[in-house]
Amino acid sequence: MATFLYRVGRLAFRRRWYVALVWAAVLAAVGLGALKAPGAADEGFSMPGIESQKAFDLMEERFPGATADGATARVVFVAPNGQKVTAADHKKAVEDTVADLADGSQVASAVNPFQAKAVSRDGTTAYATVTYKVAANDLTDASKEQLEHALEEARDTGLTVEAGGSAIADGGGAGGSAELIGVAIAAVVLLVTFGSLAAAGLPLLTALIGVGVSMATILALSHALGLSTTTGTLAMMLGLAVGIDYALFVVSRYREERANGRAPQEATALAVGTAGSAVVFAGLTVVIALAGLAVVGIPMLTKMGLAAAGAVVVAVLIALTLVPAFLGFWPNAVLRRRDRGRARTGEEAAKDNGGTRWARFVLRRPLPVLILGVVGLGALALPMTSLQLGMPGDEAKPTSTTERRAYDALAEGFGPGFNGPLTVVVDARGGDDEQAAAAAISKDIGATKGVVSVSPARFNEAGDTAVFSVVPSTAPTDEKTKDLVTAIRGERPGIESETGATYEVTGTTALNIDISEKVQSALVPYLIVVVGLAIVLLLVVFRSLLVPLKAALGFLLSVLASLGAVVVVFQEGHGAGLLGVETTGPIMSLMPIFLVGIVFGLAMDYEVFLLSRMREAYVHGETSHQAVTSGFRHSARVVVAAALIMIAVFAGFIGESDSMIKMIGFGLASAVLLDAFVVRMAIVPAVLALLGDKAWWLPTWLDRILPRVDVEGEALTRGAAHPEPAPADQEAARV
Repeated sequence: MATFLYRVGRLAFRRRWYVALVWAAVLAAVGLGALKAPGAADEGFSMPGIESQKAFDLMEERFPGATADGATARVVFVAPNGQKVTAADHKKAVEDTVADLADGSQVASAVNPFQAKAVSRDGTTAYATVTYKVAANDLTDASKEQLEHALEEARDTGLTVEAGGSAIADGGGAGGSAELIGVAIAAVVLLVTFGSLAAAGLPLLTALIGVGVSMATILALSHALGLSTTTGTLAMMLGLAVGIDYALFVVSRYREERANGRAPQEATALAVGTAGSAVVFAGLTVVIALAGLAVVGIPMLTKMGLAAAGAVVVAVLIALTLVPAFLGFWPNAVLRRRDRGRARTGEEAAKDNGGTRWARFVLRRPLPVLILGVVGLGALALPMTSLQLGMPGDEAKPTSTTERRAYDALAEGFGPGFNGPLTVVVDARGGDDEQAAAAAISKDIGATKGVVSVSPARFNEAGDTAVFSVVPSTAPTDEKTKDLVTAIRGERPGIESETGATYEVTGTTALNIDISEKVQSALVPYLIVVVGLAIVLLLVVFRSLLVPLKAALGFLLSVLASLGAVVVVFQEGHGAGLLGVETTGPIMSLMPIFLVGIVFGLAMDYEVFLLSRMREAYVHGETSHQAVTSGFRHSARVVVAAALIMIAVFAGFIGESDSMIKMIGFGLASAVLLDAFVVRMAIVPAVLALLGDKAWWLPTWLDRILPRVDVEGEALTRGAAHPEPAPADQEAARV
């Protein structure tokens, strides 16, 4: 591996113009494809294999056209100062507004609340449902402006008017400020780390090129592959973070080789052969973790994982080709001024720095450091035991949004369960009396504890399928609502035997409950697949039995602790105000899977980068303790910088208004913080100190079976190793 990548780096340096032109052509091609490709189709969310999805599919089959994915808006009217919306002037204002709403070219219907009996019992609140002929993504600006204009005119009459629904919601994804904040902080960290504008700018430039290629490719393929507007968010996060980090490690190793007296071309080739090998295997662990999201069985999650995995692959390829090409253009610009034109002496190379001092501190006190680290992470992980999963809706949005105010008004006027009604689909096909069966099922479900009301059943044209709504007494994210869904489904065998008809429960609330249960059941298989594959990969890389197991256990500690931190802030509300979280509640159902998958890949990044230098020193004859010190001497500063960059990139997304992106950003930032600084920088050297030479032990029979990949560059050191500068090197050295 190291020898092959050495040749790749040498070739990229020598043929730098060709490499740069190829990447420019790729960026132009995918950019043009993104501009020409049709927009992403709004295919909605699907979850094969769960009851709520089966019920929804049955509705689409038996009620053709009735469950089309047209956008909707629910407009809520609240009378001022306890007055009634049924008062003559308020009623006229509401009816005029509904008439205005129905006048849009894309509007299918706008239901008058007084005809639909959509008025609260106290008469203070009413709502009108507006249904559109097209999906939310296809609404024109004119339709949105017409909706906003109607709402403003209604507010001018003195009514409080708010609106929710898919027609109101903005498209998913980050808005741009998050990326700018992350890049700005990354630039400062790189500048402090390298002390050179060129060295700081090169990783940023190559990372942005990689993100550009990745995002343009996703946009170009979005329609063909059915990618949603949120698919690229994860790819952007990871592509930016790992793109900077991978380039950072190659540039750092290049500077080290130049300081040791290597010519530019040779230093570049060695940097790609050694640090590039670590980049390849670190990238592989991230790709394994992201591609493993397919195990969960959620199409949207699978697409997000594969798109992000593609972004990581692009980042790896750029680190191996474009970074060495740029080093060929500016071989001296990335060096500190004091390092240009001179080689380090042996004393300078072995000089202590912050990394070696920290390593010696841990090596002297391995047991206290290990106990403190494990106990601290364990304490942070404790809140995980009270983790509640759900899918936050409008109730999690800031009160500055009209969707949140509409949600609160409906909850106050109609009860907390009104915002999350259940939909029951009755399949009476083959029964003797379909209408009697549906009526009996409706009556039995209406008598269930926790049910406030049941709407009249609506039949399809064939008369063999009925649909009715069930309003719970509790909010959509309340645990009692989950118990109610379980109770209604538990009554099914008895009701079916009595009526001869079957039924299923669906709706947004039931769908979220089913998703949470499916994600929880998929978490253990996902962990087994991803951790198992990564352990095998690390076994091959480090040729050690205990190092991969230690890496996996350290990851579990950091991910559980970060999940505990998410629970503390987003579920229990401690410090939520500092992050702009106005409403706490259940953690997003997909959060544990996201965190496990992404953080595992990133955690293995630091493991590979840090331990590859230790393994390199150990293979070249140092003792186990000396190898730990050498690894920290060469890698600690860069690993810290890489971690700070990732934390900055992820933390930037905390400022987004979307609660899902905010939660993911906080979870990833805290996970990287804990994993890099507690697990990899403290627990790992402590464990290696306690294990000594046993850390690198591998059974003889296993050593014969495993392939040799030479990440440490042993073949490069043994075979070469100081070729004379080529003419191209001599010319570049004068730049």
